[in-house]
Amino acid sequence: MGATPAFWLFMGPFLAGLVVFVYLPIAWSFVLSFNRAQNTVQPREFVGLQNYLDLLGPGPFLDSLWTFTVFAAIIVPLTFVLSLLLAVLLNQIAVARAFFRSAFFLPTACSYVVASLIWKLSIFNGVRFGLANQVLSLFGVENIAWLSSVSPPWYWLVLATVRLWLQLGFYIILFLAGLQRISPELYEAAYVDGAKAGWQTFRHITLPQLRTTSVAVLLLNLIAAYQAFDEFYNLLGNSSLARPPLVYLYYTAQSNQDYGHGSAGAMILAALIVLVTLAQNRIYGFGRPET
Repeated sequence: MGATPAFWLFMGPFLAGLVVFVYLPIAWSFVLSFNRAQNTVQPREFVGLQNYLDLLGPGPFLDSLWTFTVFAAIIVPLTFVLSLLLAVLLNQIAVARAFFRSAFFLPTACSYVVASLIWKLSIFNGVRFGLANQVLSLFGVENIAWLSSVSPPWYWLVLATVRLWLQLGFYIILFLAGLQRISPELYEAAYVDGAKAGWQTFRHITLPQLRTTSVAVLLLNLIAAYQAFDEFYNLLGNSSLARPPLVYLYYTAQSNQDYGHGSAGAMILAALIVLVTLAQNRIYGFGRPET
């Protein structure tokens, strides 16, 4: 049965926008990645895989991938554990449950730019007027230059806390939805069989029943880590201390006007996200029925 005129009336503008503003730019970026395109978005000279080889050799792009690896190693496990723990606690609260859920979810509505500037100018300001340094001064600790200290690299603490504050509520809601799908009869049957409330039921009932939700949280969290930009850009700028792939590509394509290498980097990053997603699905069995 063919699409009706009403379908095209409602979906036509959306599909046209999707093609013009999403698919065509992706296709054009793919074309540019095989060409030299300095100071122009028009292909100037076909260079084949040279742009890709330049990026994959030792240099700032590989350094940016290392930055992502460190960031993901910090933020993914922390987000997963904290969101799961808080979701379990919130699921057991009987008083003011809606208030606590809203309180944890509200930060997700905040702009990354605004939160990053608050962290930079107010909480982790490197002078004595910053909130963190004021608290530490009560214990006799000298002022810490949070965003410029290399040894130890305190900037990772700033980056991790702002990301946790912004995204934790979203993943808490996902875990809460998964917890509410678990039948209470499973716990009752476990108690009849002698299981103890707490770690034993959490390990053998709650975690297995949350497998699909857990994989979704890990997957979304890892993709979000690949796409990290706002907090790095607003907290560190073009600093070489920590520059993830999107920040590097932004300065390559926008500041340096090198759209050939910028497009090649974007294609590499997209391919990495697809490969990691497929690998996670393969390992954790996303989409398979829960047992």
